[in-house]
Amino acid sequence: MDNREKVVVVRNLFKAFGDLEVLKGVNLDLYREENLVVLGRSGTGKSVLIKIMVGLLQQDSGSMQVLGKEISTLGIQELNSLRLKIGFSFQNSALYDSMTVRENMEFPLIRNVKNLTKKEINLRIEELLDAVGLPQTINQMPSELSGGQKKRIGVARTLVLNPEIMLYDEPTAGLDPITCVDINNLINEVRERYKTTSIVITHDLSCAKQTGDRMAVLLEGQFNAIGSFEEVFPHASDERIKSFYDYNFINS
Repeated sequence: MDNREKVVVVRNLFKAFGDLEVLKGVNLDLYREENLVVLGRSGTGKSVLIKIMVGLLQQDSGSMQVLGKEISTLGIQELNSLRLKIGFSFQNSALYDSMTVRENMEFPLIRNVKNLTKKEINLRIEELLDAVGLPQTINQMPSELSGGQKKRIGVARTLVLNPEIMLYDEPTAGLDPITCVDINNLINEVRERYKTTSIVITHDLSCAKQTGDRMAVLLEGQFNAIGSFEEVFPHASDERIKSFYDYNFINS
């Protein structure tokens, strides 16, 4: 029996858009301080699952519990309070182009945390920029940063509110192989340093192998395989999973 604390519990979750069934009875557990990788081709429902998790979409049926709360039953105030405990690291980093790195980092703090002094805000920003290895960028504009630097700043800004859960959307997309390794290391460092629980959405099996404690493969609206990398790959009998592995590690 597994006695680990479950941070997210998904049971028999269904979601359709008109006649298009996207999630067809999804079941999933996410454990405290686990890095769970969600894999699947475009259009398989990975983003839909995440949007239900943060209350941007509502399921048609089934249960989605996050930090002990059933998402579909929460009012606006409760939902907003829960969202502050969930950090979303966007694929494109989502930095404001007109703001410096410091101002990008300040924005969620000023908006969501009352009674912080300027000194406290500065210390928090400096600590996080140091944690992602970019203290020198504090007064730079996003346009002056590389793609990898933007990803790191995006992660730092997500951490500024001290979330319990981190959601990484395609964290290595568009990056060169060396920078990909750096970002994968950062995801692991964030978990170790800040005790976060994470879901990593990716097509990149190198990212999955380096960051994930478990893999969950979403195929045709359901999780077809859940386990460690070695349990799911590379000896999968399901051709759909095998082709995913081959594309990443053989054909490329």
